[in-house]
Amino acid sequence: MKSKKIDKVKRVAWAIWIFFILFFIGVPSFVYADINDILRKFHPYITVQEEYSNNIFLADRNKINDFITTINPGLRFSALEERTYGIDLDFATGYAYHVKHKEYNYFRPSGTLNAWYAMTPRLTFRVRDYLIRSDAAREQAYTADTLTDQFLLSTVRGQQAVYIRNVVEPSVQYQFGRGNLISLNYRNNIYHNQNPLFENSQENTINPRLTYWFNIKNGVTLEYFLTLGNYERSPDQLGQRANARYTYRFDPRLSFFGDYEFSKQDFKSPGIDYDVHRPTFGIEYKFTPTLTGSAQVGYFWQKPDQGSGTRGPSYNLNFRKSAERTTYALSFQGGYTEDYFTAENLGFTKYYRTYGTIMHRLTDKWNVGLTGSLERSINNLSQRDWTWGIWGNTSYLLSRWLTISLEPSYRENRSNFSGRDYSEYRGIFRITATY
Repeated sequence: MKSKKIDKVKRVAWAIWIFFILFFIGVPSFVYADINDILRKFHPYITVQEEYSNNIFLADRNKINDFITTINPGLRFSALEERTYGIDLDFATGYAYHVKHKEYNYFRPSGTLNAWYAMTPRLTFRVRDYLIRSDAAREQAYTADTLTDQFLLSTVRGQQAVYIRNVVEPSVQYQFGRGNLISLNYRNNIYHNQNPLFENSQENTINPRLTYWFNIKNGVTLEYFLTLGNYERSPDQLGQRANARYTYRFDPRLSFFGDYEFSKQDFKSPGIDYDVHRPTFGIEYKFTPTLTGSAQVGYFWQKPDQGSGTRGPSYNLNFRKSAERTTYALSFQGGYTEDYFTAENLGFTKYYRTYGTIMHRLTDKWNVGLTGSLERSINNLSQRDWTWGIWGNTSYLLSRWLTISLEPSYRENRSNFSGRDYSEYRGIFRITATY
């Protein structure tokens, strides 16, 4: 039964991608451009990657180390310069080959799509899609507003768990004044894991949003989320979240805002329902054209139908600077997060995170970067984890069509639960040839 469900998900994911490719590339391109313009927008490529990990499944004991060779032929299509529509498509398919443990070899497709069509100057339709099939023990966050190298809390430890995730997000937006927008967004998020120890799930979310400026200084944003969550074994979920924000624009560089968020999660029996309240206040400031910062602080409290809840401070501080050759970013986040539609479905979790990254262009062909993060999480089972990591990267453009890169990394987790600790050294060498 499980394999039939997985095969069905694969067929649905492939059908979605074939439809998007045919519609968003074929139809608009032939209408608005001749065949030569179309062909110039296609960029086939192939990536050969050699990866080493001393702990490929993040086990506490009995670690498995291996070299993994991955060959990924892919295709990019970009037409973002058009006025009436835009398409940014990147699809690759490949095979991950384990040198020591061939039983872990698997087929690994991946792809991203961001396409939009402006029916009128005010009315825009957009669709985003994210597809991945992987056995990564810790899954990278996949939403558009997450930071680079940010991971989901859920972690698969000690064994292989090949999963497939496909997220499709169509939306429509209407602009009825300067800065005044109304939009309707939908998300379908399918997660299926071939390992029977981990749970399959599906999310369907509807999200209307309104931004309205009464004048140049005063504006409001109203947003609502309705989520239907279906799980293979856990109680199904009906989630609601509403957010209201008032913004006062002091001048073009400085803005203040007040924000109130309320969410309610209802589960089928024997799940435990809960509410969350979170008021916050914040400031956004452009120090210079290249340096921006924002600060948001407040408090949250969770009220479950059974048992005791939890509460604590909530904050989000961000700084970013973009210079001619160097980009810096620093972020401090705290409060809570909700981990659903993942391998573990950890649910409501108190969460604190520090993140910093620096990217520098040494020459026109050579880039280097360094990223570090430190996380603290406490879930409803009183599991307390400290997770930290550091990632380096460097890439060099050998020629117009050939790039090499190197990515060393280290990450570690320390937990009060037995068997949850891990540490890993990983290195990736990559060669990409693009036409």
